[in-house]
Amino acid sequence: MKRTLYYPIALSALTALNTACSLNTDLTIPDKPMPPSFQDQPEQPDGANVSTINWREYFSDSQLLNLIDTAVGNNLDLQIALQRIETARSSVKLANGNLLPKVALNIGGGVSRFGLYTMDGAGNATTEITPGQTVPVNLPDMFVGVQSSWEIDVWGKLEDQRKSATSTYLSSVEAANFVISNLVSDVAIYYNELLALDHELEIIRLTIQKEQEALEVIKLQKQAGRANELAVQQFNAQLLSTQISEKTVRQQITEIENKINYLLGRYPQPIERSKDVFFTETFHELSAGVPSQLLENRPDIRAAEFQIAASKFDLQAAKAAFYPTVNITATFGFQAFNPEFLFVSPASIAYSVFGQLIAPIINMKALEAQFNTAQANQLSAMYNYQKTILNAHVEVANQLANIKNLKDISILKKEQSDTLKQSVDVSKDLYKSARATYLEVLIAQQSALQSNLELINVIKQQRISGITLYKALGGGWR
Repeated sequence: MKRTLYYPIALSALTALNTACSLNTDLTIPDKPMPPSFQDQPEQPDGANVSTINWREYFSDSQLLNLIDTAVGNNLDLQIALQRIETARSSVKLANGNLLPKVALNIGGGVSRFGLYTMDGAGNATTEITPGQTVPVNLPDMFVGVQSSWEIDVWGKLEDQRKSATSTYLSSVEAANFVISNLVSDVAIYYNELLALDHELEIIRLTIQKEQEALEVIKLQKQAGRANELAVQQFNAQLLSTQISEKTVRQQITEIENKINYLLGRYPQPIERSKDVFFTETFHELSAGVPSQLLENRPDIRAAEFQIAASKFDLQAAKAAFYPTVNITATFGFQAFNPEFLFVSPASIAYSVFGQLIAPIINMKALEAQFNTAQANQLSAMYNYQKTILNAHVEVANQLANIKNLKDISILKKEQSDTLKQSVDVSKDLYKSARATYLEVLIAQQSALQSNLELINVIKQQRISGITLYKALGGGWR
């Protein structure tokens, strides 16, 4: 009889073991080695990298530093990321607790009545529970003690779950660091856009003032017969166009201020700033180092690496789920039918110890589905890691090329702006001597305004590219 009972149990356990042994947990994908240096950049043996500089030292504008400090303390996205860390930390504590026996206090009681024409009922009717007293028909049952259960981690499943939770926690920490890095760069970028708009607004207002003066001169020339109504209308139309540009820039300033306030976690209010710092060089020397440093400095790459580790442990735990589970349960306490006998006699001491070996039989397909899901998750984590590294490398390469090209563009734009400023004065002098038409004067003024605005835009892009490179290299979270 016993052999008949144990045979299917042993067979199911062996089947589960054989299935688990055939599952592959050693997954790999094609490796993509990183190049030794960034494109068009010589390899730097000293490994100098601007990302190691703290953002409080990288930026020198005190008003910008105050804004970033406020953002780091109040930004809502960052607060959400910090709460994800707390969630992951709790998961680690839970996984650690699963490795230990569970012990609980058990205080309970009840009443049982057995039918007289049953084995228990007939036995109780003739059995003395105390000298001279048979077992009551309505039998109370009271218990005070502790009960324990423990899943023995024979196959390492619980340990793998603990390691997975720890890796997920570390990934959440790096994810929060990445949020900080993005937050620092976003505030700095919007701040520089705001400074650029301030200078654009100043140039537009000066242009409006000059165009108003030019319009008055044309009106006087019309009265003297030296100009016609068409010239007055053309000059007035250009003035109206520039005034529209002023309104547009003022709206853009409001929107950028509100974007900064949103990052700072506060409602719209003016942003304190000094536009004079816009033309001053405030950044450190932009050394990129070597691509391999991205693996250590970029929080998103480190987070992706920890996700690979977490998925690996999840896969191992999914494999261990095929093996039999070994559980031990135990109780120890005092049990009696009457409270006065509960603690006064050693006879009321009660205990039990029970061991179980549970092997899956009919739910193998579900376990295989869980294992296949864990396999896919690990492969996805590996590909995501490669994708994150590739994205980081491309970001750095783009910004290095952008900085180089913007430097050349800036030199040309300054020459163009100076030339067009002179052309405005020349066109006015020629117009006064009737050697140029009013249309040539308008074109010269419009070209000069556009050139000045483009120069401001190039300088803004130069400053923003320095910030973006700093973030792309992994700076801003330390």
